[in-house]
This record gives sequence, C-alpha cells and structure tokens, in this order.
Amino acid sequence: MDTRFTPHNRQWESAEAFWREDPHLKQLQRQPLVYRSPLIDRLPRARPGIYTVTGGRQTGKTTLLKQWMGELLHAKLTPTALLFLTGELIDDHHSLVRLLTEVLPEMSADPLKMVVLDEVTYIRDWDKGIKYLADAGLLDDVALVITGSDTVILREARMRFPGRRGQADTVDFHLLPLSFAETFLLKKKISLPAMRTLLAEAQTPAPSLIEDLFVEFDRFLMHGGFLTAINDLERHGRILPATLTTYSDWIRGDVLKRGKSEHFLREIVGAIIKRYGSQITWNNLAKDLSIDHPKTVADYMALLSSMNAVFIQAALQEDTLGPAPKKARKVMFTDPFIFHAMHNWLHPCADPFAEQIEATLAAPTEKARLVEASAVTQVRRWHPTFYIKAKGEVDIAYVSKGRFWPIEIKWTGQFRPKDLQQTAKYQNSRVFGRQRGFGKINGMPTEPLPWALFRLGMEELDQQGSPGGNPVA
Repeated sequence: MDTRFTPHNRQWESAEAFWREDPHLKQLQRQPLVYRSPLIDRLPRARPGIYTVTGGRQTGKTTLLKQWMGELLHAKLTPTALLFLTGELIDDHHSLVRLLTEVLPEMSADPLKMVVLDEVTYIRDWDKGIKYLADAGLLDDVALVITGSDTVILREARMRFPGRRGQADTVDFHLLPLSFAETFLLKKKISLPAMRTLLAEAQTPAPSLIEDLFVEFDRFLMHGGFLTAINDLERHGRILPATLTTYSDWIRGDVLKRGKSEHFLREIVGAIIKRYGSQITWNNLAKDLSIDHPKTVADYMALLSSMNAVFIQAALQEDTLGPAPKKARKVMFTDPFIFHAMHNWLHPCADPFAEQIEATLAAPTEKARLVEASAVTQVRRWHPTFYIKAKGEVDIAYVSKGRFWPIEIKWTGQFRPKDLQQTAKYQNSRVFGRQRGFGKINGMPTEPLPWALFRLGMEELDQQGSPGGNPVA
C-alpha cells in the first residue's frame, strides 16, 4: 500500500492498532458526547456494489465511516479486506485507477472487500476511473463506498453507472447534521424508550420536560446539529472561534474551487443574512448587489444549496403541491451553526460566541428569524417544504400523504387571531409558539415549538428507523 494512506489504515497492522491509532477515532474518544448514527447499520456488510454517502462539510461523514470500519473489525472482518483512501491525495482518474489496480490484489482474498473513497470530488474525473474499474471487473467483489460534500456532482455521476451499482436495495445515503430531536437524545435528557411511550400514548409532556426542551432549543440555536460545535459548548461553555472558521473556510474553499468569486460569495452571504427569512427574488437581489445579472445570483444560490449550506424555500402552488415558479423565495442556511459560521466569516471578531452568537439570541427580532428558519429546515429534513403566499402568509407548508400541512411559527408577541387569518383557512393547520402550554386559537391547535419539533423529529425517525442518516430518494 502507498505509505501516504497508512495513517488511515492501521488495521493492516492489526485491528487493535486501528482502534488505538486511527486519527478520527482518537479524536472521537476525547469528546464528551459521542454519537453513533444508525446510518452505520444501513451501510454495506455483505453485498458488493458502488455506494455513495453524501452530506455537507463537517457533518461527520469520515468519522461515521471510521466507526463503521471499527464495527466491521469487531465483527471479525479480515483487517486487510478493509481499505480507506482519501481523495485529497489522489490527483486524477489515472492515479485512482493505478492505485486501486495495485492495492486490490494486496488485500485479503475474502469473498468481499470493503473500500472507502473519501471526498471523491477532489479527484479530477473520478467517475471515469470508477466506470473503468467497474467495466474491467475489478470491483466485482468490492463494496466501494464513495463520499462527497457536493450532492449535485455525485447525483450526476451516479447516472453514469447504470447497471454497475450492485444488488442492494439502497445504495445512496445522505448524512445530515443532527436534528433537534437527536441532539436532545444525545444529551440524555430523556431516555428513548420513555419518549416513545410518551408519544405512543399521546400523553401531555410534563412541565419539566417542556422546560428542558426550551433550554436545549436555545442551545440548538447556537450549535445546531454539528457535533464539533455541540461538544465545544459541552466542554468549554462556548463555541470556539476555530470551529466556526473551519466551517466557513471549507465553504469558501469549495466555492473558489468551482471558479467562483470570493467577492460575489461575500455579497451573496451578506444578502442572505440581511434578508433572513424574507421573501426575495434573484432580480431584486441583483439590483442591490454589484452582481450584474440575476442568473449569477441564481448560480451562487444553487451552488450553496448543492453543498447543503443553504435551503431555498419556494412558495407552494397548492393545486400541484409543488413550487410556484413565479413567486418569491425565502433563503436560509440549513442549520443555525452555519448561520453563525458565515456571519463570523463576514464580520470577524475576537469573541464571536459572545459578540455574535449570544448577541443574536439576545435580540428578539433576530432570534425570531433564526427560530423560524430553524423550524423550516428541521421540517424539510423529512418532507418537501414550502411557504404559502396568498392574501396572507403561512410560514411552513410541508407535503405528506398527498396533501399539504400548514404550520405558523409565532415566537414574538402574543397570538393574535388577525395575524393567523391565512393559516386559519386550512382545516389541518397548526401553530407552534413560545408559550409553554397547549391550546387552540381560531380552532387551530397550538403547542410549544421545541416540543413540536422534537415530536415531529421523533415520529419521522421512528418511521425511517435511521436517525442521523437517511437513504437518498
């Protein structure tokens, strides 16, 4: 094996060496909170094929795969039947083909070899290399797991492998940051069986649980679902500047790698933050920025969306249950941590946790915008998610079971019937708010927002059986 890859393949010395010396597992063991994604249970163990794991930067894809490798070794997989390659060290498809052609014969003669190719988009024309290896029969006894942060690039590349993916029911996976429900359970505020009993019996949650949810939701608005930030807050009582900078540096680097302008990126990010949760059009944005053409704005937005950094919330066309093409959109970051990281990138300061993160949560209007965006991006994890723009506006309309489900978010002020006139037009509407109790307004059920997001998250996780990672449709 090429010695450049040795640090990530200590299992070739022994399984014990891998558990003891792997850099990602060593770092994981030092964390106060360690998460095991059930996505690990869905990754290949017995069938060859070409699998993909996508997900945004810093969501833990590499660590997840190292945990999976460790479990394969615990299950007595021959250590030399397991290989980890990082795309950062492979220049192009020629290098990739040469490397795998040389190393596959060195691996154990087990019926199935497991090969991870991490951050594959660093490799120029990588898909040509994979197609050649598959066509040459070199992957017939290999479960090849490819990871990448750009979902569009990987989705397009997957289309070039028809008939070469293998026989597994699911071959494409997407790793998301932790949901609010997952972060709450990670901190063991309530046991999973106890919560499932509470939900199954439709019990009213105890006031103490509601208070815990509000406390943890405030923390979620700081760290989001990013484990590094979660552990920063757990260990240090704040999110370290380096954690914020690492994420924004990745975003900046990935955008520049695609030939885009850093100046335009800064303008776009600034515009997203300035208009957070507001209706916008690419035309209006282009007029306010130095960018000449709305298509350029659209290109940057699409790129950030493909990198899982931004969610573009379209208005709902009610008769088709799809996006209304001529109506304005809302744009928000897919996680509150990303909001803070990009805000700090635009406006660096000595203590971003105190000067920016805590300051944002202390400002009622700014916090309310972050709350609404967080609610939207939690729901869109599981369902196509829009907003409604008619005579009035409804914050969320998600599509499920052949219909749409309207949700109004009320975080500032009291519930006032006149503010809910549009929402009240729909019989299945709900209102999520800052109040601690449950009730009704204009005939619509109201519930505490942190509880509602936790409940929705638990219901979806139980249905999918895969908290933290979902198969790609």
